[in-house]
Amino acid sequence: MNQSKCLGKVYLVGAGPGDPGLLTLKGKVLLECADVVVYDALVSPQILAMINPHAEQIHAGKRRGRHSLLQEQTTQLLIQQAHTHAVVVRLKGGDPFVFGRGGEEMEDLVKAGVPVEVVPGVTSGIAAPAYAGIPLTHREYSSSVTFVTGHEMVGKYRPTINWEAIAQGSETIVIYMGVHNLPNIVQQLTVAGRSPQTPVALIRWGTRPEQEQLIGTLATIVAQVEETGFEAPAIAVIGAVVNQHDRLGNFQEKSIYRRVC
Repeated sequence: MNQSKCLGKVYLVGAGPGDPGLLTLKGKVLLECADVVVYDALVSPQILAMINPHAEQIHAGKRRGRHSLLQEQTTQLLIQQAHTHAVVVRLKGGDPFVFGRGGEEMEDLVKAGVPVEVVPGVTSGIAAPAYAGIPLTHREYSSSVTFVTGHEMVGKYRPTINWEAIAQGSETIVIYMGVHNLPNIVQQLTVAGRSPQTPVALIRWGTRPEQEQLIGTLATIVAQVEETGFEAPAIAVIGAVVNQHDRLGNFQEKSIYRRVC
């Protein structure tokens, strides 16, 4: 007998960056019919409120220095839940396959013979700049974008990032989870030839009501973070497109949380 017929199905669902309006329709349907939801720390309360009230909710979030469950424990939990529940939702902030470790979880589930499906979500690296009035591409300023994790320097299992290639090969750079390593990242990019005057935007709690931006340059941003106490969770956008924030940001910020109908 095929083992998969005896198991429930695990859905790796991207919750998006925080604004509940950015959750996909498929993700919303799955939350409403889930038997159990294993969710991350950065999933917004508004999205958690959409979960089936009869579903079991399990927090498995990871924040710097505060890990609720180890990654291996989370995967084993999903496998166990699939043996007792028909619809298991693994709810991850942003998109499961964009620095969300969704690929690792899916690989382990497949190895265990557990049916699994990915439901993509809107990633913060696209949504947060948009809500700040920063287009990642622009015909006059940027025809290329690179997404990179800023967490690489403290993660022993991650491959080394070629900062020189990134600095020279992409007009816009979007860095996830880079606030704590910002001094090292800035140094790497400037040594690689990126101008110290290159604009930088740090965007905290992107798309949420508490979203805030810190605008500077590679030469000034580290000092600005120290002076203001700017903290994670935040993404960094580096490149000439950041200058569009001055033109578009004020209009966008006034419109973010207005009802659309």
